[in-house]
Amino acid sequence: MEIKKVMVIGAGQMGGGIAQVSAQAGFDVVQYDINMDLVNKGIALINKNLSRDVEKGKRTEAEKAEILGRIKPSVSLEDAADCDLVVEAIVENFDIKKKVFEELDRIAPAHAILATNTSSLPITQIAACTKRPQQVIGMHFMNPVPVMKLVEIIRGLATTDEVYKTIEEASIKMGKVPVWCKDVPGFVSNRVLQVMINEALWELYEGVAPAENIDNIMKLGMNHPMGPCALADLIGLDTVLAILNVMYTGYGDPKYRPSPLLKQYVQAGWLGRKVGKGIFDYK
Repeated sequence: MEIKKVMVIGAGQMGGGIAQVSAQAGFDVVQYDINMDLVNKGIALINKNLSRDVEKGKRTEAEKAEILGRIKPSVSLEDAADCDLVVEAIVENFDIKKKVFEELDRIAPAHAILATNTSSLPITQIAACTKRPQQVIGMHFMNPVPVMKLVEIIRGLATTDEVYKTIEEASIKMGKVPVWCKDVPGFVSNRVLQVMINEALWELYEGVAPAENIDNIMKLGMNHPMGPCALADLIGLDTVLAILNVMYTGYGDPKYRPSPLLKQYVQAGWLGRKVGKGIFDYK
């Protein structure tokens, strides 16, 4: 199967990034969100990213215009009717994703592949919301999408070899390195990463060290490009909490129990960079 047209559900940081790399790969792209303000905000971020590339000499103004010209804004899921691939990149909440996948299953053509950028939710469970579970797959991009090379590909119980191969090839065309793993809570990336972030928040909660010290120890001692506290703010503390809750429920293992401080930050609305305040203050 050849992919020519991609719809991206969600125009936030992840969805916008996925739309950008899809357009850069030469695919026609439909960028969807629930209202035009969100769609325009997402496209503006793509424009900003591409302008930065032009300033650095990585691409020309003409190339930038060509990429942006491939992206069509949308506030209607009905625009999935002629797409070959739909990538969902919305909030990490199963009930919300379920409604979206039920709609996409009704609208998208019979051959279309339905992918999810979920960070931790079971692909098999999402696939069961459709009448085409064999054509549902996990495409977990890393943040920021235009920069990070990895796409973690997760097959559900019913996902076919043909669908996996198509998504693998599409990922490579997007300039990514596809790496597969089994459908388990948190997959590989977040099963490892979120335990580290959560432990940093436990240390902060217990007063072991301030956030700056925890991050500097991990950067200077472990050669991490970003400390766990700053990384949590970049991901979004609400997303971190959602992923930990999925793994805590899925495995029943106390090592995934979220730090009380993480819960407090989320309750306070201190969600990280996207709102200007999280573990650190960005205002």
